[in-house]
Amino acid sequence: MNRSNSHPGGIHIYQSNVQQAVGVQRNKTHPILRNMKRSKYLYMIFFLPFCYYVLFHYWPMYGIIIAFKDYNIVKGIAASPWVGFVHFQKFLIDPYFWKLIRNTLLINVFEIFWAFPAPIILALLLNELKSQKLKKFAQSVSYLPHFISTVVVCGMIVNFLTTDGLINQFIVWLGGTPVHFLMKPEWFRTIFISSGIWQSVGWGSIIYLAALTSVDEELYDAAKIDGANRWKQLLHITLPGIAPTISIMLILNIGKLMSIGYEKIILLYNGSTYETADVISTYVYRRGLLGSDFSYATAVELFQAVVGLVLLVSANRLSKKISETGLW
Repeated sequence: MNRSNSHPGGIHIYQSNVQQAVGVQRNKTHPILRNMKRSKYLYMIFFLPFCYYVLFHYWPMYGIIIAFKDYNIVKGIAASPWVGFVHFQKFLIDPYFWKLIRNTLLINVFEIFWAFPAPIILALLLNELKSQKLKKFAQSVSYLPHFISTVVVCGMIVNFLTTDGLINQFIVWLGGTPVHFLMKPEWFRTIFISSGIWQSVGWGSIIYLAALTSVDEELYDAAKIDGANRWKQLLHITLPGIAPTISIMLILNIGKLMSIGYEKIILLYNGSTYETADVISTYVYRRGLLGSDFSYATAVELFQAVVGLVLLVSANRLSKKISETGLW
């Protein structure tokens, strides 16, 4: 027998070595538990958002299967019979199909053409202001419409555009005749997009203002020494500096080409403007919630989501090939 082990002090040393070895083994076996114990307060903060997304975003995905079933609210999701792709086929041959696709794409394309550059332009203009007080005032004024609810915004639009509203009073004052803006299909897209720009341009400029702070000031100093004016500095320094941010935001907007929030459209459109105002989301609302055709409405919404995913992935790949910038 080893003398060190037979000695009382040697026994204690042996026991401590065993305990250390066991502790090291436990640390190697449970790194996740060790990390959770060390960052328990962060995990406590994370717990509520995690529960929210699981309960209200991931768990409801189970209901997608009713797009492939003849859903009966009495039988429930599991007991309803399977019908395959019948609802998708019905939508593809629906007389409304091409009109819904056209209206949805046109509104989104016009929003990319007009609304997407608006916060970029505003951010560039605010960045050129030398007075900090004026800059903060302009930012505060441009942010405020974002915090107005959609219902209030639509109420303002209706009040301004009625035959005796502020806009028509101004037209009459100029010698014109009142125009029923909200009853004319050709005016709907203009009203929808312009009001959206007014409501979101300030809030959308925040991300571009943040990107502008990362542009190196030494580049501007070097450009001034080389004789570059403000316009050339904008073209050759500022815009290339925020180009990755612009690319990412454009990819996200392309991914939403097939989706539009139905709340604002429902509050503004009417029977006479269905020709240009009726989009996929409003059609799903009418067929699903008002018509109780849940399976068909889910199939239409799933079709919309799949097309949006394809557009998002395609735009991301194209962006990475052209500019080496993408979401992933």
